[in-house]
Amino acid sequence: MKTGIHPENYRLVAFKDMSNEDIFITKSTVETKETIEHDGIEYPLVKLEISRTSHPYYTGKSKLVDTAGRIDKFKNKYSKFKK
Repeated sequence: MKTGIHPENYRLVAFKDMSNEDIFITKSTVETKETIEHDGIEYPLVKLEISRTSHPYYTGKSKLVDTAGRIDKFKNKYSKFKK
């Protein structure tokens, strides 16, 4: 194996799906500012809005995830046009 060609920050990182609180651990070089303790070990944390455990394609269920409040903004904006 060649030396000096691999990134120095290649380590285990926790990815957390914020829509269903699922956490999975994998190796990554992503830069993070937050950490999380999982199974007694502290990992760098990356927050995701959607992952394989919440995406409709993988779960087979249609699920609406509105983290930014876009639906409420739309309803408020167009509520004056109701009959």
